[in-house]
Amino acid sequence: MNKVQMATGVVLTGGALMLSGCASWFDRQGADTRNVPPGNAATSQAIIEQEIYGAEGKPDSTIWDIFGSRPDPSEIGAVNKYIWNASLEVLDFLPVDSVDPFTGVITTGYGTPPGGGRAYRATILVTDPALDARSLNVALMTSSGPVDATTVRAVEDAILTRARQLRARDSKL
Repeated sequence: MNKVQMATGVVLTGGALMLSGCASWFDRQGADTRNVPPGNAATSQAIIEQEIYGAEGKPDSTIWDIFGSRPDPSEIGAVNKYIWNASLEVLDFLPVDSVDPFTGVITTGYGTPPGGGRAYRATILVTDPALDARSLNVALMTSSGPVDATTVRAVEDAILTRARQLRARDSKL
């Protein structure tokens, strides 16, 4: 093989590799909102756009940021593990539809609590890695509409109490 044929082969192979990488990039576009439950797609898209473009509507970073310090990867999308696990334990009678530990969202289907007659559906949002009441948001629904605030607060209190119990148990180990 002469040098021209070898160079042509290298260029064609490199071009094919670059195009295959572009195809996977195009396939990933919109993947963040593909599995979002109905009604939450617009909110999720707004959150994603704000994370990408910031509050001013322009990118938060530039090409020169690659030379700066990088954020700790363990803190990206971090949620409090005790609140997360307590939410799943307290609402274990509800079938889980989707979970996303990176955004902190747990979405459930309808289920009836033990000893209850009304079916509920929940969306739980864990927003912070701190074990704090401000880190937890719960939305409860029935087939007839939203649940009153006292019921939501009681569920949030039960989740936070269980989260504290889980942390206390881990600290004894």
